[in-house]
Amino acid sequence: MEEIYKKYSKLVYKYLYTLTRDIEISEELTQETFYSAIKNLKNFRNECKISVWLCQIAKHKWIDYLSKNKKTIPFDEQIIDKNLFLDESDKIIEKNDLYENINKLDKETKNVFYLRLKSELSFKEIGEILGKSEQWARITFYRGKIKLRKGLKNYE
Repeated sequence: MEEIYKKYSKLVYKYLYTLTRDIEISEELTQETFYSAIKNLKNFRNECKISVWLCQIAKHKWIDYLSKNKKTIPFDEQIIDKNLFLDESDKIIEKNDLYENINKLDKETKNVFYLRLKSELSFKEIGEILGKSEQWARITFYRGKIKLRKGLKNYE
């Protein structure tokens, strides 16, 4: 298990940080995730990558944390790489407008953005974590970018 921790702890931490936006909570939940994984290693059926399994455990730890602490998920203005959203004339879209429009996206699309841009997960991993397909994750991300571009053009 030490090998698995060394290999995947950064990934799990980064994933949790995208959800929590809090260093201390992310560290605590990362530890809880691996503790839970150790206790349940016999239940791992090799149906997905171990990284995906760990992120699923981490997601459940985050949900448990939210329910125990009666908290909501905050919006993180750090999640978007501005260079992904260039318009046709290659002008960088105003950051505030971008964040304002991301807030308008549905929950699943926001989750895909968090996982893709902040955690740097593949679409396949995103689909597995969210219980969907790789194709669904790709399409959701693509459609989200289109919605953002359309919303931002309305400001021009």
